[in-house]
Amino acid sequence: MTNTQQMELGFERSMRVASPHTQEHKSKAQWWFAQMRRVVAMTVEWQPTQNGRAEQIYLNMTVKKF
Repeated sequence: MTNTQQMELGFERSMRVASPHTQEHKSKAQWWFAQMRRVVAMTVEWQPTQNGRAEQIYLNMTVKKF
C-alpha cells in the first residue's frame, strides 16, 4: 500500500549554516558598497552652463546623379 498523504520538507533558517564563502562574499559586498558610498560623497555638483547662441546654417542637400 502507498501513503497518499503529501510529504512536506521544511528548511528552517536556524538549520542553515553560513559557509566561509558566504561570509567572504558578504565582506566583499560590504567593501564594494562602502567604496561606492565614498565615490558618491566625493562628487562635485556642477552648475549648468549658459545656452550657446543661436546659429543659422545652410545645408547643401543636392542629389548627385551618377
